[in-house]
Amino acid sequence: MEGLKVAGANLVVYLHPSKARNIADAIYRELSSQLFKFSETFDGVLLAYDVNLPSNLAKILPGIHPYFGVRLESKLLLFHPKPDMVLEGEVVKLCEQSIHIVVLGFSSAVIMDEDIRDEFKYKAKHGKEFFRSTVHKKHDIRVGTIVRFLVKSFDEEILHISGSLLPAHTGCVKWLERHLEEWPQSESNIKRRRANEEREETLENDKVANDGETFSVNTSHSNKKSKRRKNENS
Repeated sequence: MEGLKVAGANLVVYLHPSKARNIADAIYRELSSQLFKFSETFDGVLLAYDVNLPSNLAKILPGIHPYFGVRLESKLLLFHPKPDMVLEGEVVKLCEQSIHIVVLGFSSAVIMDEDIRDEFKYKAKHGKEFFRSTVHKKHDIRVGTIVRFLVKSFDEEILHISGSLLPAHTGCVKWLERHLEEWPQSESNIKRRRANEEREETLENDKVANDGETFSVNTSHSNKKSKRRKNENS
């Protein structure tokens, strides 16, 4: 899934002197307070971290309260979805006008009616709601379905995603994994067949327009032929 990245960082954690007895716990507590929040410093939402704690790299800072800074190396798992990225999440609610999704268990996403492609039609049977494709009858989206969707925008303050199901490669992940591999081949066959039909139609029209004569696509060559014929006729 896009939107996830691992980044290496050299951090300086500032601690109160009262926490000097157990620096490791203080560092972990400070980093844990940043989890599942968007950080401009990290350019993403911090999901997890792994740090190498130093033994003696600390520096006292001057001031009324002499905090000390601890330098450490860390690896950070960050989440920052951007427009046109592909994400996956679990459907938690369905309405006739929208699909509500949770991504990675903490970020909410919504796909509005105008961003759901026309082939999906809302249905409600026996108290259960779902969207069903009119093209592929077994392609359903229900509560609990893992869906793949495109990011339109991301609100960094409330961690809310606006998504889209307009592209053909979006929808129920389980269904897509079974059938998406068949699409490129079928689409290429369709394109090839259409190209052949258009080529044959063009040739037939050219034959009719030129009384059965064929000519080269090279325009300079055809111009020379036409000039030669004019000179012979004159």
